[in-house]
Amino acid sequence: MTTQSLAQWNLDPTHSEAQFKVKHLVISTVTGTFKQFTASLHAASSTDFSGASVSFSAAVDSIDTNNADRDGHLKSPEFFDAAQYPSIDFKSTSFEKVSDNEYNVVGELTIKGITNTVALKAEFGGEMVDPWGNHKIGFEVSGVVKREEFGLTWSAVTEAGGVVVGSDVKLLFNVQFAPAQA
Repeated sequence: MTTQSLAQWNLDPTHSEAQFKVKHLVISTVTGTFKQFTASLHAASSTDFSGASVSFSAAVDSIDTNNADRDGHLKSPEFFDAAQYPSIDFKSTSFEKVSDNEYNVVGELTIKGITNTVALKAEFGGEMVDPWGNHKIGFEVSGVVKREEFGLTWSAVTEAGGVVVGSDVKLLFNVQFAPAQA
């Protein structure tokens, strides 16, 4: 496959997903997704993303944990407050290659109006031309954030003294990009 030099890549939402995982009652994990999100990637090459920049935005109102009551609670002011803070946004400040297909991505994550620096791992899955002639690249991105650092402080305690919602939130994004159209 010929390496292409392309400046901008846009998310292929049909072949991408944005998930989070958090402990519930410290004994199990609840997984949620954002059904509506966008991302773009600016890079000089389709095989080496050193120095690239990425931006991401998820619509809070699109949160889906497979439970309507829980989703409603997460959209409420006790959690994300979707009415006042409709999006979760990330903008990278560095994109550093650490091995052939692994990168450290550092950037500013804004949730509920609070911005903090976060570090993520990005594994480059490769590049491919699909059966319809479209050039694609893919990444699996992961990281962990502390929800309280973003104003997500709602908590409850069980009668045995355990917490209902864990502090650590695992982030997992499987994303596919296509070249931006001129």
